Amino acid sequence: MTDEPTSEQTPDPTKRIASIVLDEASVVRRTPEIEHERKVAIFDLLEDNTFAPVGSEGGPYNLHLAIEENRLVFDIRDEAEEPHGKVILSLSPFRKIIKDYFLICESYYEAIRSASPSKIESIDMGRRGLHNEGAELLTARLDGKITIDHDTSRRLFTLICVLHMKG
Repeated sequence: MTDEPTSEQTPDPTKRIASIVLDEASVVRRTPEIEHERKVAIFDLLEDNTFAPVGSEGGPYNLHLAIEENRLVFDIRDEAEEPHGKVILSLSPFRKIIKDYFLICESYYEAIRSASPSKIESIDMGRRGLHNEGAELLTARLDGKITIDHDTSRRLFTLICVLHMKG
């Protein structure tokens, strides 16, 4: 056996997001809990992610995420902010999961204030399940366009939900 790191242990520094910008024009005021989720998702995403647009020679990338006309826009740029391409996805397949995710998050935040630990845990399990379902859908919708790992997909799904709160 060798002691050399595997590709799983040492992520490729060219296949990653270096910065992320959310198009937050006309965003409604967020609750402190949602704002916290946004900050944590961005922090975790920038700390560790796998992001490789198909056919690209490499990054790292600056990603601008936006919702335009009921479409999710991945505006991919290089570190100098030069355009690298766009991937546009319909939000229609995400609608039900996002709606259900918002509802269960509201229940979770309410439960934290007054419910028993077992009730909080069961709601959180449902919340994580929906989050995973959203991440899997995102990965499937990006298949053939952008390669991402599960953790990156989960964090991007969180940010999609935050963007979806536009008024």
